[in-house]
Amino acid sequence: MHQIVSNPVDSQHRWWVLAIVVSAQFMFGVDAFIVNVAIPTIAAELHASSAQIEAVIAIYLIAYATLVVTGGRLGDIYGTRNVFITGVAGFTVTSLWCGLAQSGPELITARLAQGATAALMVPQVLATLHLLFADAARGRAFGIYGIVLGLAGAAGFTLGGVLVTLDLAGLGWRTVFFVNVPLGIIIIGAAAGIMPTVPRRAGTRLDIPGAVVLFIGLLCLIGPLLFGHDINWAAPVWLAMAAGVAIIAGFVRLERAVASRGGMPLIDLALLSDPAFMRGLVAVFFFFFANLSFYLIMTMFMQRGLQIPPLQAGLVFVPLALTFVVASRHSGARARHRGTLVLIEGCAVQIIGLALLVAAVEWIDAPSATTLALVLMVFGYGQGLVMAPLSSAVLSTVKPASAGAGSGMYGTTAQIANAAGVAAIGAVFFAIEAAASARLALFAACTLFTLSIIICAVFLSWMRRAPPDHTR
Repeated sequence: MHQIVSNPVDSQHRWWVLAIVVSAQFMFGVDAFIVNVAIPTIAAELHASSAQIEAVIAIYLIAYATLVVTGGRLGDIYGTRNVFITGVAGFTVTSLWCGLAQSGPELITARLAQGATAALMVPQVLATLHLLFADAARGRAFGIYGIVLGLAGAAGFTLGGVLVTLDLAGLGWRTVFFVNVPLGIIIIGAAAGIMPTVPRRAGTRLDIPGAVVLFIGLLCLIGPLLFGHDINWAAPVWLAMAAGVAIIAGFVRLERAVASRGGMPLIDLALLSDPAFMRGLVAVFFFFFANLSFYLIMTMFMQRGLQIPPLQAGLVFVPLALTFVVASRHSGARARHRGTLVLIEGCAVQIIGLALLVAAVEWIDAPSATTLALVLMVFGYGQGLVMAPLSSAVLSTVKPASAGAGSGMYGTTAQIANAAGVAAIGAVFFAIEAAASARLALFAACTLFTLSIIICAVFLSWMRRAPPDHTR
């Protein structure tokens, strides 16, 4: 894998490679937000039940989160370029399938396939950045990556509403999926011509039993988190989650057995003994625990608590996304000089933003969309300071040969945290909203967001003090 870094042609064109892979990340990010905007229209046209509509969103997350480690490992075995192109091609085809779906069950199946192909595509983005930018340009490269994350959020919120409203050629909601097709084709062509080729590792193959066990274990953990509220958190939910914990523990033992026989485990077991990496993953979990759940809570509070129309509520997040982009640009340069201190500062700014939000809601009877947008800009700036350099900081101790596995573990941790945050903080918000008021529910949710961000900052600080791993 070191060939990528040492090849002078690859170094000359690495910024073009960066543009290619972050374009795929942009497509993936837009898809996450654009579908949410189109959900009411999808439900009406396909006569989908509420459970089916939830599954359209949840099944995509489950497929991605449970397979992303496998996708990362496939990149280590077959080369990031080959797996990346395969993933983009699959994502393009399944996006077309989603747009052509004629029923709720068919769309759910297509979304399952789309999430699986995203799990091939996305890990190669971080792995490629980690491999190509091991020098002083690393901060700038990951800063660009963070900017793209912010732009994807802004584009998803606005593009979804615009496409559904325009109803191009009478296609309605289907255009939110069709838009991926031309972009995917362009990315495939560019990647085939520019991305460096890495020969397959001789004598290596995917740990199929490990991949199956990990998929089942994570499915048992994530599925109940997403659907537990539908059955009032009955006993089977907790039993499934307990089974998931046991299966994951068994997965680690299985992987050690594979390694002892001279095989290639699905995860690089050496990563588990890297204290900086493991502490970083805990920080990643608590950062993302307060990420997707924040947008869910704010959307519900604006529409149900303040009666702000859906499109206007979506536009409230656009200034936040733009300040996220600005912060991502700033954090790249600052991280080169101050390291993870920038991330800790970003956590502090997020907490300030949450405090301002609570104050605005408390002091103003009916805060307008404009007022909320201005307040949320502070939170967005803090998020950008953290998210852009977070992946670089956590993966900094991962050796190039394990870049795909490390990126996959990062992605899995982030998605599990997103699902857990939506389930846990969402349950608290809806329970308090029903028993008391939306304002009190928002206050409780912001308290949980703050606690999660504080824990993230603690582990980021602990990561900085981790002793070097001399075994790597």
